[in-house]
Amino acid sequence: MILALGCIAPLALHAQDGQKDAQKAANATPQADAPAKDQVKSGPADKNADAYFNFTMGRTAEEEFELSGRADYATQAIDYYKKALEIDPQSSVVMERLAETYAKSQRVPEAIAEAQKAIQADPNNAEPHRLLARIYVRNLGDLSVNSAQKQTIDKAIEQFNEILRLDPKDSQSALWLARLYRFENNPEKAEQTLRDVLKTDPENDGALEQLSQLLTDQGRTSDAIELLSKAAANSSSATIYDLLGDAHYQAHDYAKAEESYKEAVELDPDEASHHKGLAQTLLAEEKFPEALKEYQKLADTDPESAENYLRLSQIYRHMSQFDKAESSIVKAKQLAPGNLEILYNEALLYDAEGRLDDSAHVLADAIAGISGQNDASASPNALGILYEELGRVYREKEDYTSAEHCYEDMAKLGPDQAKRAQMLLIDTYRESHNVDLAISETQKALKQNPGDRGLLVTSAILLGEKNQTDDADKILMGLLDHTANDQEIYLDMAQVQERGRHYADAEKSAQRAEDLSDDDSEKVAVWFMLGAIYEREKKFDQAEVEFKKALGTDPSNGPVLNYYGYMLADRGIRLDEANGYIKKALDEEPANGAYLDSMGWVCYKQNKLTEAEEYLKKAADRSAHDPTVLGHLGDVYAKMGRTERATALWEKALAEWQHALPADYEQDQVNAIDQHLKNVNRKLAHKPNSDGSSPQ
Repeated sequence: MILALGCIAPLALHAQDGQKDAQKAANATPQADAPAKDQVKSGPADKNADAYFNFTMGRTAEEEFELSGRADYATQAIDYYKKALEIDPQSSVVMERLAETYAKSQRVPEAIAEAQKAIQADPNNAEPHRLLARIYVRNLGDLSVNSAQKQTIDKAIEQFNEILRLDPKDSQSALWLARLYRFENNPEKAEQTLRDVLKTDPENDGALEQLSQLLTDQGRTSDAIELLSKAAANSSSATIYDLLGDAHYQAHDYAKAEESYKEAVELDPDEASHHKGLAQTLLAEEKFPEALKEYQKLADTDPESAENYLRLSQIYRHMSQFDKAESSIVKAKQLAPGNLEILYNEALLYDAEGRLDDSAHVLADAIAGISGQNDASASPNALGILYEELGRVYREKEDYTSAEHCYEDMAKLGPDQAKRAQMLLIDTYRESHNVDLAISETQKALKQNPGDRGLLVTSAILLGEKNQTDDADKILMGLLDHTANDQEIYLDMAQVQERGRHYADAEKSAQRAEDLSDDDSEKVAVWFMLGAIYEREKKFDQAEVEFKKALGTDPSNGPVLNYYGYMLADRGIRLDEANGYIKKALDEEPANGAYLDSMGWVCYKQNKLTEAEEYLKKAADRSAHDPTVLGHLGDVYAKMGRTERATALWEKALAEWQHALPADYEQDQVNAIDQHLKNVNRKLAHKPNSDGSSPQ
């Protein structure tokens, strides 16, 4: 945990204004009776006046230094304070001001020495302790050596403890003490210090903020929520509701976070942080229109914030308003050029629009820029995310060689990235139909990490792609351990068995996964799998039941919407309903090749041939080697009377089917295309030649 100590506003030390300090300095010298006219001028009253004069001049010069920043004023102040101390060496007030001026002018050793003298002169006065504590805290931001930093923190802690001994009600010092304990990774003392503050001041915003952060950092989010909920119940503080919103957000309870942030906004509508918390929560809840309004308010209030425009771009992208999304991302780039999150989201935007070349260009430039500058601020994780997204874009372009090179470069970033890159490389081999190479790479990885569950599951799924279902089942059965992990394993088994057309076994595995699911959110994937299994078995009524259950829990689930709509379209029934399901899926992912194919197919079934052609051409652009897409587009052209174009697409589809993975091979589709081509050839065989003669 990093606490930016040097960036926090200076600690309030309850310093008096110049006039009061001057009066204190004057009072520090014992008063004498008014001297007789014949007394020498160097009597006690004259010394007192001289001390007062020098202190006042020093305070004036110090204030001028604060206003102008001119070093000569600091020098003047120091000289005057020194003269005052020559007259009254025991004045702790003058010592404090001298120490403060040394500190302000970056003369830290002298500042510390004078503050320590002030403490020795008046050990039960909290003020010089506050001054010394502040000097130590200020100095923390300038330190880079850990040992020196540790010593300075310990000295600051010592002073704050002394302040609290002398003034137990000094909550500001207590908050600093807790902050330093946290910085030293001493959460127990930090927690006790903060709870002591809250005993006397239960609504102290600073203590509640620190303590809730401390509890959250320790994984005690529920304790943080309980603490803040009790405070909010007895308070009308917008800050407390804001903190409660933060805690609920950390716990991913977005509904309660939204409720808390709205309360904070209502109590203090002018505070931007409350609106920001509400906006990010609405975005997390995918309440895009409401989130849009909040981020627009934030952008209007702070037009120089790149983050606001970035979030606006994300929202517009999710709402498929790509022109506005691009306009917002351009503003974000102008305000924060080179920001990796902005560049990453720009690439996602182009990807969503189907502009894969532009997406790849942005990502490649970002990676090259960081690599060329040896940017130390770019963590391996950040670069890894860019490499992963670039590889995914290459895979969408079906440029598998470039994707492989991308993941090889990603593996050089470090051990964690290398492991992730290896899994992505395996998936790329599988996607490019090079399953044998994928299996070989998985076996190599297992030698390095024997018993790795993720690799063993991958190995089983790859064997399933080759219809080696029994071998895959053995691997997965060996991973069952009678724990909550079994739910995912049974779901993997169902997938392998469905791909291998062992439908009865797949049903049982999926049902077992459903039994082990904790809640409906976990069951969505199971219901989807069961629906797919029943559809493959042509148990369409049962498939519909499962798809409807999934959509009842997750109405925007794109894969379920698409599969359900396609199933209806393929059967030629309830086509308007099918169109609605697929349209909703496309609203979520407008450039998804599978969804575009489904929409093209339902339009074909509705005899909307122009629209069908448009969707299927887009799908073919995204999936140029998908035999299903090619076959569908051929059917559209055949129905439009463009037989030559249809024939070319069918022939290409037939060739692609020969390269399909065994689990993907659809004999019914191959037979249908083969029959189409035979019909075309039969018609050509009976078509008269151009001279009117019969074909030979």
